[in-house]
Amino acid sequence: MPRRKSDSTKSNAKSSNGATIGYEAELWNMADALRGSMDAAEYKHVVLGLIFLKYISDAFEERHAQLQLELADGADPEDPDEYRAVNVFWVPKEARWARIQENARQPEIGQIIDAAMEAIERENPTLKGVLPKDYARPALDKQRLGQLIDLINNIRVGDQEARSKDVLGRIYEYFLSKFASAEGKKGGEFYTPRCVVRLLVEMLEPFRGRVYDPCCGSSGMFVQSVEFIDAHATSNGNGNSTRARSQISIYGQELNYTTWRLAKMNLAIRGIDGKIEQGDTFHNDRFPDLKADFILANPPFNMKEWGGERLREDKRWKYGVPPVRNANFAWVQHIIYHLSPIGMAGFVLANGSMSSNQSGEGEIRKRIIEDDLVDCMVALPAQLFYSTQIPACLWFLARDKSGRPPAGQTKPLRDRRGQILFIDARNMGTMVDRVHRELTDEDIQKIARTYHAWRGELDAGEYQDVPGFCKSATLDEVRSHDYVLTPGRYVGAPIQEKDDELFEEKMRRLVAQLKEQQAEARRLDSMIAANLKHLGFPLEDE
Repeated sequence: MPRRKSDSTKSNAKSSNGATIGYEAELWNMADALRGSMDAAEYKHVVLGLIFLKYISDAFEERHAQLQLELADGADPEDPDEYRAVNVFWVPKEARWARIQENARQPEIGQIIDAAMEAIERENPTLKGVLPKDYARPALDKQRLGQLIDLINNIRVGDQEARSKDVLGRIYEYFLSKFASAEGKKGGEFYTPRCVVRLLVEMLEPFRGRVYDPCCGSSGMFVQSVEFIDAHATSNGNGNSTRARSQISIYGQELNYTTWRLAKMNLAIRGIDGKIEQGDTFHNDRFPDLKADFILANPPFNMKEWGGERLREDKRWKYGVPPVRNANFAWVQHIIYHLSPIGMAGFVLANGSMSSNQSGEGEIRKRIIEDDLVDCMVALPAQLFYSTQIPACLWFLARDKSGRPPAGQTKPLRDRRGQILFIDARNMGTMVDRVHRELTDEDIQKIARTYHAWRGELDAGEYQDVPGFCKSATLDEVRSHDYVLTPGRYVGAPIQEKDDELFEEKMRRLVAQLKEQQAEARRLDSMIAANLKHLGFPLEDE
């Protein structure tokens, strides 16, 4: 049985969740080199499963060492309750990393890992059905598997210092993003880019209450929500992130079974408790009575095969029956249905959702707008997502815009009834590689501050319309645009800097600049010709 914790269980490690570990990219390159010809979608579970096993083994071994020092006080290093009492997974002897490492080069290493995963699930019911258990399959190269184990063996991911820096969390997320990139379109099914999730979380500020994601993927929304809470608990001088975490309850559902497993592991490695269910959100809603204070989601864009023909009379369709061949407004109405009386939602949709009039979508959008649920619309830049090149936007809904504070906040907001904020962020972000763009920290803060100032948060400053970027529009203005919610229609064009230079002066300056550029071009042409001649390839026959 667990004893009262002694001082030796306390750690002097600094809590530095913002620490940079730096070697995620190097680790990825090494792990990817061992992939060989294996498909990225398959290799993902091989790598992430082993990293998870290493994590719980590190945490277990650290606790085991502490208990060894406390034998005189009655400690029992082989008592599972000694571990569960401090939220450490119990790892039976046959599943400990030392045994995995000892047998890394043995041909039966696959069977040993599978047995270890089964033993951990058996001893830890919260992990039942979560861990991958197909390392023994013939198609998995055992020599490469042994090399991968050696690679992972060299990193500490589960001891107190590593947990304080969220080392594994950062590695896990980095690997998820790289696998998503490698898998292309399919990658978007389990991973939403971190910058998009951060923007949603920063704008909604889910400090307290019930947080729900109806299509949770690998649980990125929840991870960022908890990181947001931890950061604010520290910056506010509270310092007690555990207490702050306890103020939210997490609910998620994911259709894809393998993605659901990733989600469960993603939360487990960060010590986040949550009710994550597997199943079809539309046809088997696992939380039918839930009324959430915050809903964050990135539903599949323009989903065609969602079984809409079997849900024509569903009670969630308050604003109209969504098209059979497009689930966008099925997701929107599912989200609205699950909002509490003061609930707020932020979610990603394809740009077409802001303007489409096909199959009754325009009428559904009109009714949602007339019910005054739309709080803010954000047009996103292109190339943010791994899964699609379709332009995307963010919808923010509020059940009550009268000024009542959201869950977890005490200060009232301003009355926003009859108004919608439009933000055009299409020109923001920076390219991180040839095909992907990311929003910077400054971009995220600018957008979030604009929204917070508009809705009346005192410490966010005074809101002002900025041509080309943001506009507070009335419902009458939206009606005049036929209920189209595209921000570009409202924010207008940015103000151009006034040009006071006289025409004659400007032309003289431009002609002089052109002459300089032409002279430089002739000089470069001459150098190129001389170099080619020196190599024996003159431009002209001599």
